[in-house]
Formats: sequence, structure tokens, C-alpha cells
Amino acid sequence: MPSLALRPLYVTAPLIALMVWGLIASPSEAVELPPLGSTVQPFTLQDHRGKEFTLEQYADKPVVVLAFLGVECPLAKLYSQRLEQLHAEYAEQGVVILGVNSNQQDSLSKMAGYVRRHSLTFPLLKDPANRVADQVGARRTPEVIVLDAERKIRYRGRIDDQYQIGVVRDNPTQTEMRAALDQLLAGKEVTVAETQPIGCLIGRILPSDESSEVTYSNQIARIFQNRCVECHRTGEIGPFALQSYDDAVGWAEMIAEVVEDRRMPPWHADPKYGHFRNSGHLSDEERSLIYRWVEAGAPEGNAADLPEPRTYVTGWNLPRKPDAVFNVTPKPHAVQAEGEVKYQYFAVDPGFTEDKWITAAQLIPGNRQVVHHILAFALPPGERSESLGGARGFLVGYVPGMIPEPLPAGMAKKIKAGSRLIFQMHYTPIGSPQEDQSKLGLIFADPAEITHEVTTTSAIQQRLAIPPGADNHRVEAKSKPSPSDETLLLSLMPHMHLRGKSFRYTAKYPDGNEEILVDIPAYDFNWQTGYRLVDPKPMPAGTVLHCVAHF
Repeated sequence: MPSLALRPLYVTAPLIALMVWGLIASPSEAVELPPLGSTVQPFTLQDHRGKEFTLEQYADKPVVVLAFLGVECPLAKLYSQRLEQLHAEYAEQGVVILGVNSNQQDSLSKMAGYVRRHSLTFPLLKDPANRVADQVGARRTPEVIVLDAERKIRYRGRIDDQYQIGVVRDNPTQTEMRAALDQLLAGKEVTVAETQPIGCLIGRILPSDESSEVTYSNQIARIFQNRCVECHRTGEIGPFALQSYDDAVGWAEMIAEVVEDRRMPPWHADPKYGHFRNSGHLSDEERSLIYRWVEAGAPEGNAADLPEPRTYVTGWNLPRKPDAVFNVTPKPHAVQAEGEVKYQYFAVDPGFTEDKWITAAQLIPGNRQVVHHILAFALPPGERSESLGGARGFLVGYVPGMIPEPLPAGMAKKIKAGSRLIFQMHYTPIGSPQEDQSKLGLIFADPAEITHEVTTTSAIQQRLAIPPGADNHRVEAKSKPSPSDETLLLSLMPHMHLRGKSFRYTAKYPDGNEEILVDIPAYDFNWQTGYRLVDPKPMPAGTVLHCVAHF
């Protein structure tokens, strides 16, 4: 019989079911903005088939909208549907929508695929060397420039406020583009003539300093290999690949922005506390190299300096072939093109007639473009699914970039005979209809070889009441005391939802000493990160994990 004296903790608290639709301010860009009321000069552009379109051919139309789009930008994908709806709605009133692609990294074939996937009926035109974008001062995708009958700029900025970076409203609350169209068609002044566009920076062609000491080949490619390509490669969750210079150069300014904002790589722990196996922290030196590369115009350098290509696992990343594989859904699950998708729950009977000991498990999303995260639980017979409100029964999770690891030798999780598998699926629409059928793989162990049972516990604060207007509300929760001197801590996972601002775990030991285990100064709900300790940490009997969160 296995010894059950050792019960490592995998803490996932507090669990707070709150949603907020906040704004993420965009930094100012160096693009020169022509004054509102400036006249746009005639231009000629071609679509992906080589068909020419000119601004002058729409001389009889009262309003022309230049909608700047990028084929790999997540927000541009989502807003393609909104633009198509507006195109259909306003065409009879003489409004023309022209999609414009000014990204150097977007090929004509990629544009053709974008048009096809999103069923666009308005033209999508290539803007070589971003000349039109420069003329009108377009900065991001998506961004719209609305021109009146005299082709003067009357509105520029976002389409509406439904989709933002990491935030999706059920419906927009501000529809500035629509309001501008209605006012111009009615012969009125546009009341809100400018808003801040939110999305991906246009991939402009930058003047490159080939004498720069920092180049893609000699430094940046290595940083991307170590920190980015696990997700940013073909078929993975990253919206674009970073596997080559041609992949990366058009995203250079955007990369610098998300690194400076610490949105990427998605690692939020303060490096002063703890050592983690899955750390994605960028060092100050790595950040400096990226900034210097972009400031030099993103030079390629000598291809002979490139690192050796790295091989990435695309299927099961387990010690051996799974002993059992289960589909999360009985058939491919449809994911809508836009809007919010509530968490989906699916139950599977694995048919276990005896207890199973699990030493390794992996969830593989069927469609990484739409699977935000997956959580798998084992629900023992006779228990209701409501008992999974904390971390009880937690088996394994998937988040983008996660590399599964087997449990240490002799350690395993136990699934009781007759248990059901419960899956929580979080899908994120990408602007076109999708399907997903994810899978769970399990590796079983011989019970005679198990010396330690791994369990998951929580510190939950269920009495949460944020006062109106509070901008830094403190909430605390504590775990149950560790049961024995043999208890080890394996990993921690904070979870707060969208109002969460910061999170800190502190171990309070029986001798009165305290130790900060992990500190998250800027929590981001979009990344369900677990923090895996490099070495299991002893938790003497009576140790309590004290969690402090701010909302």
C-alpha cells in the first residue's frame, strides 16, 4: 500500500467570479497625424488578385472609410465581422468601406486567406511601403479613417469599444464609427472625431542600421527561441509566428511595445521571490537587446550567426505514449466567430472500475487558436460537480505555452474508481467560425511503486465585497495547515478574474517565521499561469499559506 503521509499542495486560491470591462491605454506612437479636416490625396491600390482600386472611382459616394487591417492581428480578426456588418448595412446609403493592409509582413496569399476565412465582401487592398497609412496617419490594426464627400478626414480611431486587448464585452457601449457615419450622412458635424485605436501596430518598413551591434541573427533569434517560439510558431496559440527574420521584422515595433508593457512574455512573478521551473521572465539585458534592435530598425545581420533550429514537440509531450486517451467532447465543438463564450463544461465517464494512480497527464487542445485554457477534474462517485468550486479534484490544466511535466518519482495523483472526468473549457472567438475537439492523455503507475500521494488544495475567500469606487481593495485567504512535517509544496496558481490587480503568497511557519513564495504585482486574468517550484519545498506541520490579493 502506498504511504499517504506526504501531501504536496497545489494552491489555486482565491477563486473570485467577477468580470470587469476595463480599458488598456495605448502608448503614443511616432506616426505624424495630419490634422482633422485634412484632404486625403488620390491613391491607387491593388487587392490580392491584382485588381486596381482608386479613391477617385468613388467620387460620387458621400463617405469613404479606410479600414486598416492586419491578417494576423487578433483584434483585426474580430473586427472583420463588424466591418462586414457595417458594409452591408450602409452600402445602400452610399458608404464605401475599403480595407487597407499596410503590414510589410502580410503577403498577398495571407490576405487572400483572410478574405476567405472572414467572408469579406468589401475590398482588402495592399498598401506597399505603407504610403497610404503614412498619408492619413494610421497607426494600428484595426483603425478606421472616415472621409467625407470632399475626402477630408472627419473621424479616426477605433470602430467601437467591444473588443480590446484581453477584454471582450457582450456588446459595445460606445460605437464611434457608426455615430460618425450617421452624422456625416445627415449633414452634421462629427461630435466625437477622434479616439485612440487599440490593436497591433502597423508593420511599417523601418530604416535599418546594418552596422548595429544588435541584430536578429546574433542575439534576437536566440531570445525568441528561448522565450517566444514555443507559442509563436505555426499551429500554436500565438497569433503569428516568430520562427524566422521574415516572420519577426514586421512585428518589431509591436514586440518592443508588449515587452515594455510586460504583456509579453506572459510571466508576472516578481523575480525577487522564488525559483520556478517554467519561468518566462525576460531579464533586463534581454529587454535592452530587444529595444536596441528595434531602435536600429530591426536589422537582420549575418544569417551565419543564427542559432541552430530548435525542435518543438507538437503532440503528446509525455514520458511515453498515454495509457488512456479521452476526448473532452464526443464530437467537434463549434466556437462562434465573435462575442463572449461562457465557460463550457463537459463530463466524461472514463470507465474506471478500480482506483488509478496518475504520474503524468496532458491536455492537448484541438484548436489552439480558440482554446484559452482547459481544466480537468476527477469527480468521485456520489459527489456533485459543485464540490469542484475550489481546487478539489483538480487533475491537470492547459494554458498556452505550458509544457507538461511528470510528477517526481514515486509521486502520483489518485483517481477513485467510478469517478467522472469534468472538463472546464474556455474558448475565445477569433473572428471566424471554428471547431475544437481537445483530448486528455493519462499515464498510469503501479500502485506498489507509489510512495507519496499528490493532492490539490485551495485557500478560498468566498465573502468578497469590493466597495464602490475602490481601486485597491485588499482581500485575504488562508490555506488549511499542512498536515505533517513531510508535506512538500510543488506549485502555486493564483486565480482572481478580471478585477484582480495583484496577488502574493506568504508561507507562515509554525516557528513564527514568514517567507514570500511568489509575488504577482500585476495580475493578468488572461494568463492562467501556474508557478512550478524548481525543487519541492518542505512545509513543516502547521504551515499556513497566507494569500493577499488586491482588486
